[in-house]
Amino acid sequence: MGVSRAHAEMPGGPAIEERHPETPILVEAPGWRRQINDLEKLVNRTAAATLRHGRVAQALSAGPAPTVTFSDDRRIRRLNGRFRGRHKPTNVLTFEPPAPFMGGDIILALETVQREAQGVGRPLRAHLSHLLVHGLLHLAGHDHHHPGEARRMETLETRIMRALGFADPWKQVNRRRP
Repeated sequence: MGVSRAHAEMPGGPAIEERHPETPILVEAPGWRRQINDLEKLVNRTAAATLRHGRVAQALSAGPAPTVTFSDDRRIRRLNGRFRGRHKPTNVLTFEPPAPFMGGDIILALETVQREAQGVGRPLRAHLSHLLVHGLLHLAGHDHHHPGEARRMETLETRIMRALGFADPWKQVNRRRP
């Protein structure tokens, strides 16, 4: 969910990839590293694939890469309550930069992301990549408040996820019953 950074206190092509060689990450919840030992590689690979899409590359190329914070439900619940008036955890929050050339922030909640991945029968890596793509698209100006916008955003997410070698995140997965 995109959040205007104006109210927040928180901090393509080859040319784009050169400008954003690495996306800065912060790991607040150590469980993330236990679940995915190569977070930096996954984040940078996902960001590079997302930046290969025209409008995304143009929108994000003006400044530094956004910071990705791997947090937990407790922190996300606090932020979600403060900035969105929803006093419950969510999977990802995206904060637009407070000024041009500042990058923005993407913050993810470990427990919620794990529950969602298990609930739909997807690997955690695939679900995390999808949420990173989703957050980057928000920072590039995409949204999903209206059906047409949502359809365009989901189509772009699917295209990027397939380029990364993952399945369509919007198709139902056949789960085995225990």
